Amino acid sequence: MKKVLILGGGIAGVAAAIAFRKRGFEVEVVSDREFLFIYPIAIWIPVGTERFRNVAFPLEKVARKHGFSLTLDTVTAINASRDSVTLEKAGQRSDFDFLVIALGSDKMKHEGIEHTLSICGAPEHSIRLKEKIDALIERGHGKIAFGFGGNPKDPSAVRGGPGFELFFNLHHKLTKLGIRDNFEMTFFAPMAQPGAKMGQKALDMMAVMFKAKNFRQRYGKKITRFEVDGVVFEDGSKLESDLTMFIPAGSGHSVFRNSDLPLSEAGFVKIDDFCRVVGVDGWYAVGDSAALEGPEWKAKQGHIAEFMADCAANNCLAEHFGHQEPMRGYQEHLNVLCVMDTGDGAGFVYRTGHSEMFIPMPVVGHWLKKAWGYYYKLSKMKYIPRIPGM
Repeated sequence: MKKVLILGGGIAGVAAAIAFRKRGFEVEVVSDREFLFIYPIAIWIPVGTERFRNVAFPLEKVARKHGFSLTLDTVTAINASRDSVTLEKAGQRSDFDFLVIALGSDKMKHEGIEHTLSICGAPEHSIRLKEKIDALIERGHGKIAFGFGGNPKDPSAVRGGPGFELFFNLHHKLTKLGIRDNFEMTFFAPMAQPGAKMGQKALDMMAVMFKAKNFRQRYGKKITRFEVDGVVFEDGSKLESDLTMFIPAGSGHSVFRNSDLPLSEAGFVKIDDFCRVVGVDGWYAVGDSAALEGPEWKAKQGHIAEFMADCAANNCLAEHFGHQEPMRGYQEHLNVLCVMDTGDGAGFVYRTGHSEMFIPMPVVGHWLKKAWGYYYKLSKMKYIPRIPGM
């Protein structure tokens, strides 16, 4: 039985492990966390409608259910020419036939970033956000600033959706408590139209929602630095804030920078349409680690990462073992898909190269997203069937 070593225990890494095991490979996953953090439902931790323990899903459970091994260690080096990786505890490893890189990404560096918290950063940030929000609610008033940044070298690495979702959910919580009018809520971003990847219909609807909920905006100004009490922009203006939630754009993982992997300008691993690392036989990269090719509006999302993982497993079998299934490319399946939760409903966003839509889903949309969280965990444990593409 041929062995696959998968670097990373996030959404992409777990999907790859399941896909390769399903096709008969021996699989080992290396992760620096004991749990799979389900970021799409982490938006509810800061507002108290979900618990951290329900979002941090034990990797050992998934490993036992699908029959792959789990190694808790940190990847410190990758050497493609020697077909090896180095782990912090275990040292150099080359006892594998195929490799899947699913380490995610690092974040763009900003001066004063320590004064912010991110809903897409370290999982522990979600708990600290809840503590800060609870303290503001106890005080009864304040200024709140949420935003996300850009990466000019790779716009696909920008992740702003969860920021909008948490912003809407916090508004809903404050409204239910009857204190929303005591808080100034501002969303900021360096681009003129944050969220443009969702399409014009979604942007138009977002503008309506922002006006209706009395949100302020600070768009189109480059961020100079963060301070303990706010955000300073390139024109010298300052957005004062008692709580700043900021999602930096992704950048190439630090391990990649010190490797001999082929990298894009932004530091992501170059792959072809079949998720194969360019120039390295038997190596694949999926999810946030990979440099995506495709339309201008392409975005790195969880469902795309899972599809890439399945492509890698399928293509490995087809290329190296003459499997009858044809090679599968990820590019033709790129789309933007999101159920943007607002706490009291949601908006369904879908965009392809041929169409775009935004469908408001009052009340039911919120519960559909809640249901997706349960579906994700139950399907990963094989308690219920997995629906293709979800």
